[in-house]
Amino acid sequence: MSASLGRLVIYTSKIDQMADFYAKFFGFSVVRAEGDRIIELHPQTSGMSLLLHPAAAKQKEGQVLVKLVFDVEDVSAFCEATRADGLDFGKIHKADGYEFANAKDPSKNSIQVSSRAFRK
Repeated sequence: MSASLGRLVIYTSKIDQMADFYAKFFGFSVVRAEGDRIIELHPQTSGMSLLLHPAAAKQKEGQVLVKLVFDVEDVSAFCEATRADGLDFGKIHKADGYEFANAKDPSKNSIQVSSRAFRK
């Protein structure tokens, strides 16, 4: 038997800010179901859905044990476009045939844009 990873749950006290952030900068569509406290974020293309779940009072936001990595072909162009809209990625790093840059979402979770998936 096998299973595929289909969703990632993010616990946050900033549900609306997070939904707006991922919709604006990464093109996710926001799905809100009547009576459901979880907000679903669906990618426009292939990829994993994000579920925004209200954080409990004692849960600490912004844990660095997980980083969300978004595949982009041109890291520089993506970072320039998001900077114009208010999201500033840090320095662009060059690795073995690809580039990446890091930032934080509104709940201080680590995010990254990377061209690693497109390296030759």
